[in-house]
Amino acid sequence: MAANYWESTQRRFWQFSKDELAQMRDELEKSDQALVQGFPLPRRTHLNIYFNQQIGRLSKRLNIKQQAVATAQLYIKRFYCKVEIRRTNPYLVLTTALYLACKMEECPQHIRMFVTEARSLWPDLLHTEVSRVGECEFFLISEMNSQLIVHQPYRTLTSLQSDFYLTQDEINLALSVINDHYMTDLPLLYPPHIIALTAILLSLVLRPNPVPGGNTTPNMAAVTGALAQAQQARPSAGGSGQSTPGATEKDKQQDARVGKVQRFAAFLAESNVDIEGMIDCTQELISFYECHEQYNDKMTREQINRFVKARGLDKH
Repeated sequence: MAANYWESTQRRFWQFSKDELAQMRDELEKSDQALVQGFPLPRRTHLNIYFNQQIGRLSKRLNIKQQAVATAQLYIKRFYCKVEIRRTNPYLVLTTALYLACKMEECPQHIRMFVTEARSLWPDLLHTEVSRVGECEFFLISEMNSQLIVHQPYRTLTSLQSDFYLTQDEINLALSVINDHYMTDLPLLYPPHIIALTAILLSLVLRPNPVPGGNTTPNMAAVTGALAQAQQARPSAGGSGQSTPGATEKDKQQDARVGKVQRFAAFLAESNVDIEGMIDCTQELISFYECHEQYNDKMTREQINRFVKARGLDKH
């Protein structure tokens, strides 16, 4: 096991550029164009949202911790980089990925519990036996080349929260952003610490609405401004965060937040952090939240279920 991300298989084999990721997916679709054309699917972001919702439903029934859920989501992303989704039953893949992730994150549960709960969640789409989950587990492990150790952004957030004097609300907001990033391609594009730092910045600047339906546009200038400030290595001087006489409580909170952003920008300026990467992560997350507003659960579910049933993937 790699003790840190820089020596890990995650960095060496499972971090891609956007062009590399697009090429892999394009080659998968070209390998069976008739199948792809016969069963059109929603945009990938909407698929990710749907998968996130379904794996969340299963994890709640089994009381599984968030870190295992996040690992399962990354396994699914890796697997579908290698295997065309229409060749699989996604409900079986979701169940198996979560089962495998629980073992890797040291919170294992009996395989029969997974099968029982999955069947009750998707009775018309999953008639599998326990042995099929075992076979699918071997399939996942094989396609991921047995590279199952996952480094996640949660650890970085935990280690830095006191350095930036994050409130519990800001920590919760950063956690929410990290959870959301698993519905994007970012886990395959950037190191965990870049994701965590981006989440911290968004929690400081975009409060209180970095969620689907929230109005983030007015605050984007603050995000880019903070990153530009750090990029130019000019941390703000005199940002003491002191309130002016007669300031309201709201003004004081705003001053404190500005002081935190300035402290964060100074930290970035003095570090070797990939600020360009953070800018891209921010843009990807904002795009995701905008895309989430157009998500249609019924249409997404119907398009997935159509190929599962039409190809008989629900029978085995």
